[in-house]
Amino acid sequence: MATTATMSKRSLWGGGAEPFKASYGKLMMWFFLLSDAFTFSGLLITYAFLRWSAPQYKGDPSTFTFSTEYWPIPEKVYNAFPGGLHGDNWALVFVGLMTFILILSSVTMVLAVEAGQRMDKKAVVKWMLWTIIGGIAFLGCQAWEWSHFISGTDTATISDVVVNGIWKENYEIFGANLTFNQYGPPAFAALFFFITGFHGFHVFSGVVLNVIIFFNAANGLYEKRGHYEMVEKVGLYWHFVDLVWVFVFTFFYLI
Repeated sequence: MATTATMSKRSLWGGGAEPFKASYGKLMMWFFLLSDAFTFSGLLITYAFLRWSAPQYKGDPSTFTFSTEYWPIPEKVYNAFPGGLHGDNWALVFVGLMTFILILSSVTMVLAVEAGQRMDKKAVVKWMLWTIIGGIAFLGCQAWEWSHFISGTDTATISDVVVNGIWKENYEIFGANLTFNQYGPPAFAALFFFITGFHGFHVFSGVVLNVIIFFNAANGLYEKRGHYEMVEKVGLYWHFVDLVWVFVFTFFYLI
């Protein structure tokens, strides 16, 4: 009985066993995503802490004007759409479109993984291509969102401020940068740039990985291996990026 137990332990820890029927590559991807989740959690918790510790505007949102005193109302910041359309009627419409595009790309990734499990090379290539297009479209939307955020739609005045070592009174600024911003406290713009930029870097990395997988699948590499596990592993990363955006969207654009 002791010999059987010893042999059982040796076979378990001797390599080749797959916990939860997940390969080594999938487990490592899960470990990476878990560590990345801690990073995003820390950033979003920091944003939430500063957001609720700052003074909040209690009046009518329609009469709200940007001030360094109050944390800005999202509907007043993210209210522009390409083509010169902006205002309260367009609040959050563009970022809603961005979110729809990213979620749709997650659906096409699911279809690519499912096609890989059926060993359907043609379908994998097709759905990976659509996923890549969705990722590029999201990055293009985010670039426009940044340009609107940086340039602004009107001016704000900051009194008694030092600019390049020179004391300025009633200094007018447009949009936002890492030093001043027309929307509110400097921390708001800094966190917007860092967190959305960090997420955008993840989307860009995912697009690069998807392009590599697309060409490998098109060249028949995974068909020769007899499995499309790489599509599944990259799919895990892409779904994680989509999930993180849901939280970024909620923290920055909804509350």
